[in-house]
Amino acid sequence: MCGIAGCLNQPDGADVVRTMLRRLRHRGPDAAGVADLTAGVGSAHVAHARLSIIDLTAAADQPFRRGRWTLVYNGELYNYRELRDLLSREGVTFRTTSDTEVVLEAWARWGSEALRRFRGMFAFAMHDGDTGSVTLARDALGIKPLYVLRRGDGVVFASELQAILGALGRELRVDPTGLAASALYYWIPDSRCAIAGVHKVRPGTFEEYRADGSVLVDTHWSARDAASAAASAAAPDLRRVIRHSVEAHLVADVPVATFLSGGLDSSIVTALAHRRNPNLEAYTIAFRDVDQRLEAMPDDAHYARKLAGTLGVRLHEIELDPDVSDLLPRMMTALDEPIGDPAAINTLLMCEAARDAGVKVLLSGMGADELFGGYRKHMACLIAARYHRLPAGVRRGMIQPAVDRLPVVAAGRGLRYARWAKRFLSFAELDEEAAFRRSYTLYEPQALTALMPSAAEGVADLLTEHEATYWDTDIADHVNRMCLADTRLFMTGLNLAYTDRASMAASTEVRVPFVDVEVFAAAFALSGHDKIRGRTQKHALKQAAEAWLPREIIYRPKASFGAPLRAWVTNDLRDPINDLLVCGDLVATGFLDKAAVTGMVEDHQLGRHDNSKQLWQLLTLEMWYRATLDLGVGGV
Repeated sequence: MCGIAGCLNQPDGADVVRTMLRRLRHRGPDAAGVADLTAGVGSAHVAHARLSIIDLTAAADQPFRRGRWTLVYNGELYNYRELRDLLSREGVTFRTTSDTEVVLEAWARWGSEALRRFRGMFAFAMHDGDTGSVTLARDALGIKPLYVLRRGDGVVFASELQAILGALGRELRVDPTGLAASALYYWIPDSRCAIAGVHKVRPGTFEEYRADGSVLVDTHWSARDAASAAASAAAPDLRRVIRHSVEAHLVADVPVATFLSGGLDSSIVTALAHRRNPNLEAYTIAFRDVDQRLEAMPDDAHYARKLAGTLGVRLHEIELDPDVSDLLPRMMTALDEPIGDPAAINTLLMCEAARDAGVKVLLSGMGADELFGGYRKHMACLIAARYHRLPAGVRRGMIQPAVDRLPVVAAGRGLRYARWAKRFLSFAELDEEAAFRRSYTLYEPQALTALMPSAAEGVADLLTEHEATYWDTDIADHVNRMCLADTRLFMTGLNLAYTDRASMAASTEVRVPFVDVEVFAAAFALSGHDKIRGRTQKHALKQAAEAWLPREIIYRPKASFGAPLRAWVTNDLRDPINDLLVCGDLVATGFLDKAAVTGMVEDHQLGRHDNSKQLWQLLTLEMWYRATLDLGVGGV
């Protein structure tokens, strides 16, 4: 795993690329290189920071050049050995054992069609010395990031937004709609960016920037089309598909470990990886007792210990007791864009512990909830569809008032069923798409517009975009429509984004065996009834897991991979919320309405509403905004 940067047709390209490389060295501390490609057609510069995983020799360092082609590549191809054998039979001679060389030779032989043959995670730039063009490509499901800025007649690109801001921040401005998206979702979808004029290469897409200034954008894989094709195909053996994916993700020339939360998904990955590597080690997070009580959620660490003991896996347990007010600014810098999910802190701390122990690669169970219907919102939306059948008088005259009166905290303990009831009723009266959106977003549209009055037009655009994405499918199955929307929005915009940034901040690589095109196809070959049956979510996955795990792990209560957010907001961050948020720059500029922010803080502190997610997100937004302005970027 690595960091890449580059530019085409930039008069100050050499300086811009070197500045970006300095900002990316945490992604690749093992080696770094820069190539000036101005000798041919046009003017181009590329740079690479390497985290050595496969072929640790200097021969595999980048930029990697062969003939007319120069490659800077961030990622891993899990089928590179098979592709190498195929290319060898076609007459290609290899000089390294790296997957980097396979990417270059595959492109030289097959062009963009090579992308359809790649199984893995990647974002890369390929320069063609004959034409002067640079092609930027991103993997099918958007595991690896790539930011792009059109500048003059050319382009600037990098693995992280902060690299571009560090080099060109004074030319750029914050995008109000990007901030509104962060507040709505607590992350920013791939269709948006927090900085105006910067975009992300979309999952399954490549963009060719030519020396004459023209651009070609095309798709090599589509989640919509792949889901439709899978829905009309026979369901494969799910156990075989998942087992093969985990085994493929173990390829490395360095030690590999796993995240083990104690939940179903990480337990499957750990159990299958342990079968191939009996010396496997795992990492988990444990909460402080006081935080666990306020969070009122099942204790994941208990189940992680039990499974580790059953398998004979050495478990590294990290108690989540950080100085949150100190860690938060560092986390905001690492995350690139304002992402308000504290789970990123877990990932960062576990990756740092692994790196200190000499581990560069970890496997995660991320993606299974999106593909197999595992989130509470999936079940809640199905229940909401049935809730509509109740008489309006019962819904609005009896149930709603009773739930409105429930407190969310009593005697220092969180009341999770009260939280869930209030959350459920916030969307239970809506139609399918709106209910799904409201089930995981932080605000009603009117409340968000009141909070950010100057972003009202952007909020409307975000709602329209969500509706269009949700219904951009011919799948007739409610559950699978939600799963597909989550795969295209939630998984890439939040989970994969924070996992990449947090792990790379610790100079480690996280691999996600469930986020794989073959697992994707197997998941969408299942019906919604296969995924959610009665009160059992991820039914098909749980049935498959019975071959690998104890039933106690498979059918345990679900807990989110998160952090003790309510405890932090209520206790550790009480003063920073008042000092940095209520009296912050976003309030002072008028972008955030002070009365709306103050009301949210008071409601939370008095226990009337659980606003912990909203206040955490706004605090992270404020801290990101300040750090971004410090780079010279213009404000909202």
